[in-house]
Amino acid sequence: MTQVVAGIDFAPVLPPWLLGALAALALLALLAACIRRDAAGLRLAPARGLPWRALTFAALLLALANPRLVEETRETRPDIALLVVDRSDSTRVGTRAAQIEAARVGLEARAARLPELELRTVEAPEAGNQGTRLFSAIEQALADIPRARLAGVIALTDGQVHDAPAQTTLDAPFHALLPGRPGETDRRLRVIEAPGFGIVGRSVELRVTVEDLGVANPGGAARLSIRRDGAPPRIESVPVAREHRIAVPIERGGPIVVELSVEPRPGEVSELNNRAVVTITGVRDRLRVLLVSGEPHAGERTWRRLLKADPGVDLVHFTILRPPEKDDLTPLNELALIAFPVRELFQVKLREFDLVVFDRFANRGILPPAYLRNIADYVRNGGALLLSVGPEFSGPASLALTPLGSVMPARPAAGPGQSAVAEGAFRPRVTAIGARHPVTEGLVGANASAQADPSWGRWYRHLRADLRGNGVPVMEAGRDGAPLLLLDRVGEGRVALLLSDHIWLWSRGHDGGGPQAELLRRAAHWLMREPELEEEDLAAQIERGRLAVQRRSLDAGPPPEVSVIAPDGTTTRHALTPREGGRATLEIPAEQPGVWQVGDGRRAAFAAAAATNPPEVADLRADGARLAPVLAATGGALRWLGAEASPALPELRRVGPGRDTGGSGWIGLRRNGDHTVTGIAALPLLPPWLALPLVLGLAVLAWRREGR
Repeated sequence: MTQVVAGIDFAPVLPPWLLGALAALALLALLAACIRRDAAGLRLAPARGLPWRALTFAALLLALANPRLVEETRETRPDIALLVVDRSDSTRVGTRAAQIEAARVGLEARAARLPELELRTVEAPEAGNQGTRLFSAIEQALADIPRARLAGVIALTDGQVHDAPAQTTLDAPFHALLPGRPGETDRRLRVIEAPGFGIVGRSVELRVTVEDLGVANPGGAARLSIRRDGAPPRIESVPVAREHRIAVPIERGGPIVVELSVEPRPGEVSELNNRAVVTITGVRDRLRVLLVSGEPHAGERTWRRLLKADPGVDLVHFTILRPPEKDDLTPLNELALIAFPVRELFQVKLREFDLVVFDRFANRGILPPAYLRNIADYVRNGGALLLSVGPEFSGPASLALTPLGSVMPARPAAGPGQSAVAEGAFRPRVTAIGARHPVTEGLVGANASAQADPSWGRWYRHLRADLRGNGVPVMEAGRDGAPLLLLDRVGEGRVALLLSDHIWLWSRGHDGGGPQAELLRRAAHWLMREPELEEEDLAAQIERGRLAVQRRSLDAGPPPEVSVIAPDGTTTRHALTPREGGRATLEIPAEQPGVWQVGDGRRAAFAAAAATNPPEVADLRADGARLAPVLAATGGALRWLGAEASPALPELRRVGPGRDTGGSGWIGLRRNGDHTVTGIAALPLLPPWLALPLVLGLAVLAWRREGR
C-alpha cells in the first residue's frame, strides 16, 4: 500500500552546537538592549527598536536552520502475527484436539478480516521424550519474521509446555488460548524407583506414589492393581500423596513385566497416567555346580577349567581316586584324601545346586540307591543333570541300571556279540533338529546341511544307546545316525547326556579342535533355563514404538498365527515370517502405552510399552502456570476456550505500541506501522534569495527605529 506523508524538516547550514551558541549571543544582545543607565542608576527600559532587533535575530537563526517542506512516498508493510498450534500427545486428551482445531480455523478467519495483518500458522509437533517444545517452534518461526513487523504470538495449547523460558526476549504480546475450563483435576501413578534387575529367588522392591493434582487437600486411599506377566491382579490399598512400597518376587530368569494401575478419581481429566509398566530382568546369582568325576582321566581337567573359568559359577568338584573295592593296604591315618561327603551332597544340600554333572561316574557302591533316587527326584522337581559317559556306561556299574536311569533319555544298547562301546574315528555332526536347537545352532565348524561334512576335529569313541522318553538328539556320531548328545525335559527339570568321553580332544586342538567350550557352556545354560537358550519360546519386546515378536520352535512346519492384544483390549491376528534356525518373526507398530500380550496358542509373551513422552503424561491438566512468566513479561492474556464443542474465541483487535493488549473478551495485536520509503521531495521554506533580503530589511527597520 502506497502513502504520501508531508512534514516540515530542518537541515541546518551550521552544526547544531554552533547554531545554539549564536542563539545564546543573540539572547544576550537582546538582554543588553533592555537595560539603561541614567542619574538614578540602572533600570529596565527597552530600546525603541528591540522588537525589530529580535525579529532580525530570529530571521537570521531561522535562515541558518534551513527549514524545508518534506514529502515522503512510503510503501507500508503489513504486520505479521504468529499462530502456534500445540500438537503434542497431551492435546489429544478428550475433546482438546477438536477444540484446538476449531479455534485455529476461527482465528485464521478473523485475522483475514483485519487490514494490514498477515497471520502465519506453525505447529509444535510431538517431540518424543522431550515434552512439549512450544517455544522451540516459536523461535524457528521467528527466524523468518522481522521483529519490526511482529504484531504478536497466539498459542493454542493446553499449557503443558516444557521449554517455557523464565525470561523471554519476545518484544510482542504473547497470548495463550487453553481448551476447557480452569480447575481440572488429574490422578497419576508415579514410579519413584524401580530396579531393572533382580536376583532369581529373591524379591525386589518398587517405590510408587499416587498423586491427586489440582486438589486442594489430597488424601485418603486408592486401590492399586498389581499384575505380573498377565496373571490375575493383586489389589492393595495405598495412601494418596504418600510413598508406597511393593515387593515383587523374582521367580525366573528373563524379563518380567509388572503392570500397575490405580483406580480413577471421579471427574479427573484422563486415566492415561493412572497406569505404569515396569520391566524387571531376572538374573541368577552365582550358580552352584556340583561336578563328580568317577575316575581320573584325560578329560577331567577340561570340565574343571571350563566351569572355573566362568566367574558366575561356584564349583564343587570331587574326583573318586580310589573306589571302595580297591585296597592298597594304606593305613587310613596316612591317606591325604578327603572322604566323599555322600550324605551332605546328595541328601542335605542337593537342592542348593543349580547343576549336577557326572563325568564318567560308575555305580560302585559309593552312592546308595536312596541317594540316586534323591537325584532323580531332584531332576523331576526342577533340577539340572548333565552326564558325560564313557565305557563305564555299558557295564554292570552303569548309572542307567540304577534309579537314576529313570530320568535318562537313553540306555546303553548292545546287540548279540556287539559291545555298546564303539571305537573308531568319526566327526560329530549336528542333526537336522540340532540345527534348530539353540544349544547347537550356529556352532563354528558344524555341517551346514545333512550332506555337508563338519570341519572340526575327530573323536574316536562313542556309546551306542537306545533312545527312550522324549530325548532330542541334537548331535550324532558320524553319518550312521547314532545319537551323541541328547537333551530331554523330565518333569520340571532337564537332563543332558553326552555319549562320548572324547570332547576334551577339541580343547587340546587335536585335528583342528572344535567349539568344546561354547557347546558345553550352552548345554549347561540350557539345563539351567537361561531364557535365550529356550528351544520352544515366544518372546516380545517393544523398541521405538514397534512390537517385535520372535517365536522359536523345533517344529519344522509353518509357524502358526499369533494373536496380539493391545493395552486397550483390542485383539488382532498376524502371520509370522519364517527365518533360519527355527525362528519366525513379526514386527508391528505399538504406540499405546501399557502391556502388550502375544500368544501362539501354547505360550504367551508380554512386552511393556512405556509412554513415548513421559513428561507429556506426567500432568494432563490444562493449566497456564508454566506460561505465566512469559505472559507477564509481554503483557499477553490467558483465555479459556470453554468446555463446549464450539470454542469461545476472543475478539482480535489492533492496538498501538504501549497500549493494553488484552481485555474482557478480546486480545490485542500490536500495530507497528513498519514501512519502506520509496521517494522523498524537499522544498526549502527560506531559500537564500529570500532569507538575505528579509534579514537585511529587518535590520534596517531596527536601526531606523532606534536612531530616532
